[in-house]
Amino acid sequence: MSLYFPLRAVPPPALRNSATWLERRFGDASDTVRHRVDRHREDVLDKRYLDQELLYAGDPPHRAEHRPQAQVVLGGRPVFHPDRYKPPFLVLTAGQAQRVARFLTMADFDALWVFARDELLPRYGGVTAEPDTRGVFAAAHRELTEFYTQTAARGDAVVKWLPA
Repeated sequence: MSLYFPLRAVPPPALRNSATWLERRFGDASDTVRHRVDRHREDVLDKRYLDQELLYAGDPPHRAEHRPQAQVVLGGRPVFHPDRYKPPFLVLTAGQAQRVARFLTMADFDALWVFARDELLPRYGGVTAEPDTRGVFAAAHRELTEFYTQTAARGDAVVKWLPA
């Protein structure tokens, strides 16, 4: 399984309901994505993406699918890959991306952290590692907020995929 979970902004008129077309959107190497010039068009979560999901949505996956906080990481309409051993793509409409952006800009990271910290800290070195662990999750929260805010401002949809 991949250690990275990429998210891409796509203008709605360009969006296709085709796994082949969507897979081409993720054709470049995941380690080069962060170095692209227009980085607000894409974001990449590292191997902590499932824990980031816990931060927003509670018990993964998708405890409350229709709320924007459950769509930040793993939410979206699945577009299934023809290879049944590969995970589906997840697509958020432009409207859903705007709701996620609104949620993230209004979210209180400290409150989110308090909710999830007892479950997250044992995975990352316990209480003694809390400042570093919290800092990593806070940085990912800022990056996701920036990505979704820019995506919403452009009126774009979001496509996500956990390549195998």
